[in-house]
Amino acid sequence: MEIRPDLDTDVSTRTVVESMIRADATIDAGELYDVANALGMSDQQVRLCIKRLVAEGRFTHEGRGRKAILRATGATTSVLGPDLDFIRFMYEQDRGLAPWDGRWHLAAFAVPESARSARDAMRDTILRLGGAPIQGGLYVCANAWEDRIRAAAADLDVSDHVTTLTTTDLSIGTDTGARALAERLWPIDDIAEGHRRLLAVAEKTLPALRGASRTERLTLAISLAAEFTRAMEPDPLLPPQLLPQPWVGTAARAAVAACWSELLKSEHEQPIRLFDWYSEAIKQII
Repeated sequence: MEIRPDLDTDVSTRTVVESMIRADATIDAGELYDVANALGMSDQQVRLCIKRLVAEGRFTHEGRGRKAILRATGATTSVLGPDLDFIRFMYEQDRGLAPWDGRWHLAAFAVPESARSARDAMRDTILRLGGAPIQGGLYVCANAWEDRIRAAAADLDVSDHVTTLTTTDLSIGTDTGARALAERLWPIDDIAEGHRRLLAVAEKTLPALRGASRTERLTLAISLAAEFTRAMEPDPLLPPQLLPQPWVGTAARAAVAACWSELLKSEHEQPIRLFDWYSEAIKQII
Protein backbone atom coordinates (compact mmCIF):
# COMPACT_ATOMS: atom_id res chain seq x y z
CA MET A 1 0.00 0.00 0.00
CA GLU A 2 1.43 3.39 -0.99
CA ILE A 3 1.70 5.81 1.91
CA ARG A 4 2.95 9.00 0.26
CA PRO A 5 1.47 9.36 -3.23
CA ASP A 6 0.87 13.07 -2.66
CA LEU A 7 4.61 13.78 -2.58
CA ASP A 8 4.83 13.21 -6.34
CA THR A 9 8.49 12.16 -6.34
CA ASP A 10 10.24 9.84 -8.74
CA VAL A 11 12.58 7.33 -7.10
CA SER A 12 14.25 4.47 -8.96
CA THR A 13 14.36 0.95 -7.54
CA ARG A 14 18.17 1.07 -7.52
CA THR A 15 18.08 4.28 -5.50
CA VAL A 16 15.79 2.65 -2.93
CA VAL A 17 18.09 -0.35 -2.55
CA GLU A 18 21.24 1.78 -2.23
CA SER A 19 19.51 4.13 0.21
CA MET A 20 18.66 1.25 2.57
CA ILE A 21 22.28 0.33 3.38
CA ARG A 22 22.79 0.32 7.15
CA ALA A 23 25.87 1.39 9.09
CA ASP A 24 27.26 -2.17 8.93
CA ALA A 25 26.91 -2.21 5.10
CA THR A 26 23.94 -4.61 5.18
CA ILE A 27 20.33 -4.30 4.07
CA ASP A 28 17.41 -6.05 5.75
CA ALA A 29 15.47 -7.44 2.78
CA GLY A 30 12.17 -7.40 4.68
CA GLU A 31 12.52 -3.71 5.47
CA LEU A 32 13.64 -3.03 1.89
CA TYR A 33 10.54 -4.68 0.47
CA ASP A 34 8.29 -2.78 2.89
CA VAL A 35 9.76 0.58 1.87
CA ALA A 36 9.74 -0.28 -1.82
CA ASN A 37 6.09 -1.37 -1.60
CA ALA A 38 5.24 1.91 0.11
CA LEU A 39 6.85 3.70 -2.84
CA GLY A 40 4.63 1.79 -5.26
CA MET A 41 7.16 -0.86 -6.32
CA SER A 42 6.30 -4.53 -6.63
CA ASP A 43 8.26 -7.37 -5.00
CA GLN A 44 9.16 -8.62 -8.47
CA GLN A 45 10.57 -5.23 -9.38
CA VAL A 46 12.74 -5.27 -6.27
CA ARG A 47 13.89 -8.86 -6.86
CA LEU A 48 14.99 -8.06 -10.41
CA CYS A 49 16.90 -5.02 -9.21
CA ILE A 50 18.66 -7.03 -6.51
CA LYS A 51 19.56 -9.67 -9.08
CA ARG A 52 21.12 -7.04 -11.34
CA LEU A 53 23.07 -5.46 -8.50
CA VAL A 54 24.41 -8.83 -7.36
CA ALA A 55 25.42 -9.67 -10.97
CA GLU A 56 27.26 -6.32 -11.16
CA GLY A 57 29.21 -7.18 -8.01
CA ARG A 58 27.59 -4.35 -6.03
CA PHE A 59 26.04 -6.64 -3.38
CA THR A 60 26.19 -10.17 -2.06
CA HIS A 61 22.98 -11.99 -1.14
CA GLU A 62 22.43 -14.29 1.83
CA GLY A 63 19.13 -16.08 2.48
CA ARG A 64 15.82 -16.00 0.66
CA GLY A 65 12.94 -13.62 0.22
CA ARG A 66 12.15 -11.13 2.96
CA LYS A 67 14.45 -12.89 5.42
CA ALA A 68 17.50 -12.34 3.24
CA ILE A 69 20.40 -10.04 4.04
CA LEU A 70 22.14 -8.03 1.35
CA ARG A 71 25.69 -6.90 1.94
CA ALA A 72 27.22 -4.01 0.01
CA THR A 73 30.64 -4.74 -1.49
CA GLY A 74 33.58 -2.36 -1.35
CA ALA A 75 32.81 -1.26 -4.91
CA THR A 76 29.45 0.03 -3.69
CA THR A 77 30.33 1.60 -0.35
CA SER A 78 33.24 3.54 -1.88
CA VAL A 79 31.07 5.46 -4.35
CA LEU A 80 27.76 5.96 -2.57
CA GLY A 81 26.81 9.01 -0.55
CA PRO A 82 26.50 12.72 -1.20
CA ASP A 83 29.39 15.17 -1.40
CA LEU A 84 29.31 16.42 2.19
CA ASP A 85 31.68 19.34 1.51
CA PHE A 86 29.34 20.45 -1.27
CA ILE A 87 26.32 20.29 1.05
CA ARG A 88 28.10 22.20 3.80
CA PHE A 89 29.18 24.89 1.36
CA MET A 90 25.64 25.42 0.01
CA TYR A 91 24.32 26.01 3.52
CA GLU A 92 27.23 28.33 4.33
CA GLN A 93 26.30 30.34 1.23
CA ASP A 94 22.68 30.49 2.33
CA ARG A 95 23.73 31.85 5.74
CA GLY A 96 26.05 34.46 4.24
CA LEU A 97 29.18 32.68 5.51
CA ALA A 98 30.78 32.21 2.08
CA PRO A 99 30.75 35.67 0.44
CA TRP A 100 31.84 35.99 -3.18
CA ASP A 101 35.09 37.86 -3.81
CA GLY A 102 34.18 38.72 -7.40
CA ARG A 103 36.64 36.24 -8.88
CA TRP A 104 35.78 33.93 -11.75
CA HIS A 105 37.60 30.59 -11.73
CA LEU A 106 38.49 29.17 -15.13
CA ALA A 107 39.76 25.79 -16.26
CA ALA A 108 40.90 24.77 -19.71
CA PHE A 109 42.01 21.42 -21.02
CA ALA A 110 43.22 20.02 -24.31
CA VAL A 111 43.55 16.28 -23.80
CA PRO A 112 44.67 14.44 -26.95
CA GLU A 113 42.33 12.11 -28.85
CA SER A 114 44.46 9.14 -27.80
CA ALA A 115 43.16 9.68 -24.24
CA ARG A 116 39.52 10.20 -25.16
CA SER A 117 38.08 8.47 -22.08
CA ALA A 118 40.20 10.64 -19.77
CA ARG A 119 39.18 13.73 -21.73
CA ASP A 120 35.50 12.86 -21.38
CA ALA A 121 35.92 12.14 -17.68
CA MET A 122 37.68 15.47 -17.16
CA ARG A 123 34.87 17.32 -18.90
CA ASP A 124 32.25 15.48 -16.82
CA THR A 125 34.09 16.40 -13.62
CA ILE A 126 34.24 20.07 -14.58
CA LEU A 127 30.51 20.14 -15.36
CA ARG A 128 29.69 18.30 -12.13
CA LEU A 129 31.64 20.94 -10.19
CA GLY A 130 29.41 23.67 -11.64
CA GLY A 131 31.52 24.69 -14.61
CA ALA A 132 29.89 26.30 -17.64
CA PRO A 133 31.46 26.13 -21.12
CA ILE A 134 32.66 29.41 -22.60
CA GLN A 135 34.17 27.98 -25.76
CA GLY A 136 36.02 24.85 -26.82
CA GLY A 137 37.79 23.34 -23.81
CA LEU A 138 37.36 26.44 -21.61
CA TYR A 139 35.03 26.45 -18.60
CA VAL A 140 34.19 28.91 -15.84
CA CYS A 141 32.89 28.61 -12.28
CA ALA A 142 32.05 31.28 -9.70
CA ASN A 143 33.53 29.28 -6.80
CA ALA A 144 37.03 28.09 -6.03
CA TRP A 145 37.51 24.66 -7.57
CA GLU A 146 41.22 24.48 -8.30
CA ASP A 147 42.06 21.75 -5.77
CA ARG A 148 39.33 19.47 -7.13
CA ILE A 149 40.26 20.18 -10.73
CA ARG A 150 43.90 19.34 -10.05
CA ALA A 151 42.98 16.22 -8.10
CA ALA A 152 40.77 14.97 -10.94
CA ALA A 153 43.46 15.74 -13.51
CA ALA A 154 46.04 13.82 -11.46
CA ASP A 155 43.71 10.83 -11.06
CA LEU A 156 43.12 10.79 -14.82
CA ASP A 157 46.84 11.36 -15.58
CA VAL A 158 46.15 14.49 -17.63
CA SER A 159 47.67 17.15 -15.38
CA ASP A 160 49.97 18.38 -18.15
CA HIS A 161 46.93 19.15 -20.30
CA VAL A 162 44.93 21.19 -17.78
CA THR A 163 45.23 24.91 -17.03
CA THR A 164 43.51 26.88 -14.23
CA LEU A 165 43.36 30.63 -13.69
CA THR A 166 41.27 33.30 -11.97
CA THR A 167 40.13 36.72 -13.11
CA THR A 168 37.90 39.58 -12.02
CA ASP A 169 37.67 40.86 -15.57
CA LEU A 170 35.54 38.48 -17.61
CA SER A 171 33.50 39.33 -20.69
CA ILE A 172 31.75 37.10 -23.19
CA GLY A 173 30.68 38.90 -26.31
CA THR A 174 29.02 42.10 -25.13
CA ASP A 175 28.17 40.70 -21.68
CA THR A 176 30.44 42.05 -18.96
CA GLY A 177 28.32 42.42 -15.82
CA ALA A 178 28.39 39.53 -13.34
CA ARG A 179 24.60 39.00 -13.34
CA ALA A 180 24.42 39.16 -17.13
CA LEU A 181 27.24 36.63 -17.42
CA ALA A 182 25.57 34.26 -14.96
CA GLU A 183 22.28 34.41 -16.87
CA ARG A 184 24.12 33.70 -20.11
CA LEU A 185 26.22 30.84 -18.77
CA TRP A 186 23.81 28.88 -16.56
CA PRO A 187 20.12 27.89 -17.02
CA ILE A 188 19.00 29.78 -13.91
CA ASP A 189 15.27 29.47 -14.66
CA ASP A 190 15.54 25.68 -14.97
CA ILE A 191 17.61 25.47 -11.78
CA ALA A 192 15.01 27.56 -9.94
CA GLU A 193 12.22 25.28 -11.15
CA GLY A 194 14.03 22.26 -9.67
CA HIS A 195 14.24 24.05 -6.34
CA ARG A 196 10.57 24.99 -6.43
CA ARG A 197 9.75 21.32 -6.81
CA LEU A 198 12.10 20.44 -3.93
CA LEU A 199 10.49 23.09 -1.74
CA ALA A 200 7.02 21.69 -2.44
CA VAL A 201 8.16 18.15 -1.56
CA ALA A 202 9.89 19.29 1.65
CA GLU A 203 6.84 21.28 2.76
CA LYS A 204 4.66 18.17 2.35
CA THR A 205 7.24 15.90 3.97
CA LEU A 206 7.66 17.78 7.27
CA PRO A 207 4.11 17.34 8.60
CA ALA A 208 3.99 13.78 7.26
CA LEU A 209 7.03 12.87 9.37
CA ARG A 210 5.37 13.69 12.66
CA GLY A 211 3.93 10.51 14.11
CA ALA A 212 5.09 8.40 11.14
CA SER A 213 6.18 4.77 11.57
CA ARG A 214 9.75 3.68 10.83
CA THR A 215 8.77 2.41 7.37
CA GLU A 216 6.97 5.66 6.64
CA ARG A 217 9.94 7.73 7.85
CA LEU A 218 12.35 5.74 5.69
CA THR A 219 10.07 6.16 2.70
CA LEU A 220 9.79 9.89 3.24
CA ALA A 221 13.54 10.26 3.83
CA ILE A 222 14.44 8.39 0.64
CA SER A 223 11.95 10.40 -1.41
CA LEU A 224 13.26 13.67 0.03
CA ALA A 225 16.91 12.71 -0.54
CA ALA A 226 16.16 11.75 -4.15
CA GLU A 227 14.42 15.08 -4.78
CA PHE A 228 17.25 16.95 -3.06
CA THR A 229 19.79 15.25 -5.32
CA ARG A 230 17.68 15.96 -8.41
CA ALA A 231 17.54 19.67 -7.57
CA MET A 232 21.18 20.04 -6.51
CA GLU A 233 23.02 18.14 -9.26
CA PRO A 234 22.53 20.86 -11.92
CA ASP A 235 22.98 23.72 -9.40
CA PRO A 236 26.41 25.45 -9.74
CA LEU A 237 25.84 27.14 -6.34
CA LEU A 238 26.20 30.64 -7.72
CA PRO A 239 26.78 33.36 -5.12
CA PRO A 240 23.70 35.39 -4.15
CA GLN A 241 25.05 38.39 -6.10
CA LEU A 242 24.56 36.43 -9.32
CA LEU A 243 21.04 35.19 -8.59
CA PRO A 244 17.55 36.71 -8.49
CA GLN A 245 16.51 37.52 -4.92
CA PRO A 246 14.90 36.06 -2.94
CA TRP A 247 16.42 32.86 -4.32
CA VAL A 248 14.10 29.86 -4.11
CA GLY A 249 17.06 27.52 -3.56
CA THR A 250 17.69 29.08 -0.16
CA ALA A 251 14.09 28.46 0.93
CA ALA A 252 14.13 24.91 -0.45
CA ARG A 253 17.31 23.98 1.39
CA ALA A 254 15.99 25.47 4.64
CA ALA A 255 12.84 23.35 4.29
CA VAL A 256 14.96 20.24 3.69
CA ALA A 257 17.05 20.99 6.77
CA ALA A 258 13.86 21.24 8.84
CA CYS A 259 12.83 17.79 7.60
CA TRP A 260 16.17 16.26 8.53
CA SER A 261 15.99 17.91 11.93
CA GLU A 262 12.67 16.12 12.46
CA LEU A 263 14.10 12.84 11.16
CA LEU A 264 17.04 13.04 13.57
CA LYS A 265 14.68 13.11 16.55
CA SER A 266 14.09 9.39 16.07
CA GLU A 267 17.26 7.35 16.45
CA HIS A 268 17.25 3.63 15.60
CA GLU A 269 19.53 0.83 16.71
CA GLN A 270 20.19 0.02 13.04
CA PRO A 271 20.34 3.44 11.33
CA ILE A 272 20.69 3.53 7.59
CA ARG A 273 23.65 5.40 6.12
CA LEU A 274 21.37 7.83 4.36
CA PHE A 275 20.60 9.39 7.75
CA ASP A 276 24.28 9.63 8.63
CA TRP A 277 25.23 11.18 5.27
CA TYR A 278 22.77 14.04 5.38
CA SER A 279 22.65 14.58 9.12
CA GLU A 280 26.46 14.92 9.23
CA ALA A 281 26.29 17.97 6.98
CA ILE A 282 22.92 19.43 7.89
CA LYS A 283 23.06 19.05 11.70
CA GLN A 284 25.70 21.78 11.70
CA ILE A 285 23.18 24.37 10.57
CA ILE A 286 19.99 23.29 12.39
